[in-house]
Amino acid sequence: MPATDFKDYYKILGVSKTADESEIKRTFRKLARKYHPDMNPGDKAAEAKFKEISEAYEVLSDSSKRQKYDQFGQYWNQAGGASAADPFGGQYGSFDEFINELLGRFGGGFGGTGGPSYRTTTATPGFGFNDAGFGFNDGGFGNAGSMSADATAEISLSFDEALQGVQKRLIIGGSETISVRIPAGAKPGTKIRVRGKGQLNPMTQTRGDLYLTVKLQPHSFFKFEGDRLTCELPITPDEAALGASIDVPTPGGSVKMNVPAGIKSGQSMRLRGKGWPLAKGGHTDQIVKIQLVMPKELSAAERECYEKLAQLRSFNPRSHL
Repeated sequence: MPATDFKDYYKILGVSKTADESEIKRTFRKLARKYHPDMNPGDKAAEAKFKEISEAYEVLSDSSKRQKYDQFGQYWNQAGGASAADPFGGQYGSFDEFINELLGRFGGGFGGTGGPSYRTTTATPGFGFNDAGFGFNDGGFGNAGSMSADATAEISLSFDEALQGVQKRLIIGGSETISVRIPAGAKPGTKIRVRGKGQLNPMTQTRGDLYLTVKLQPHSFFKFEGDRLTCELPITPDEAALGASIDVPTPGGSVKMNVPAGIKSGQSMRLRGKGWPLAKGGHTDQIVKIQLVMPKELSAAERECYEKLAQLRSFNPRSHL
């Protein structure tokens, strides 16, 4: 990685590499007061600076993180390359990769253990400021707990896992394993709150919450359109013309659905109470979209029947053209 990728947190805070915890904390509080967005409304540069010093403080105020950061910085030379004595064995291709793992961010996704494995497709650290603000009193630094340290990420579930509920073991921050219970009936967009597993609030030294957003893996038959569970049901020309009683898969098992004679391809039917389970009991409706499917090949007998039908047919769908 280029040397410019490396962030010198000591320089960012304006302290020496031998600074003790109290000096680092005192310096951070002074800088935080100066650059906090509440003190500089609309100033994007000040907001960026505040995030930068907060990140620096989060690392340098924690002895374990600081030690790893110092190790990383020692082997990296100013020419922009790693020395032969890389203590991390070439594990990180950039400073961002190193720091994201160190701070428990989720840019690399989650890894599953103790069951079906998966990775999330996107993930966002979720560092920001809540509506209550991060204020200052005449006596000094105040309302420190209002700085959000919550984190967000997506969790990918199979259709059956979301339908029935599942206990997931997740690895966050590269080393911490947590167990998360996904309730039955989780839909795409459902948010699962995991208390105390977010990022570290550098002022209070407590962790925020982790919010997992459910993402559903594609299913061969079912599909969500917003909150609606839908499916496409293929039917034959004779079933469309004459009507039929057809078995339709639902989350609760197969049910009979009466398809009326003369139904058109693209029309929708509703199976009431046969869709996705609701948190308070019961089920949503399942929307069934009709798809007329023509045979690719005809037997001799079938061809003869179609030829007779063509002779008898009085219906002309192009009569209005």
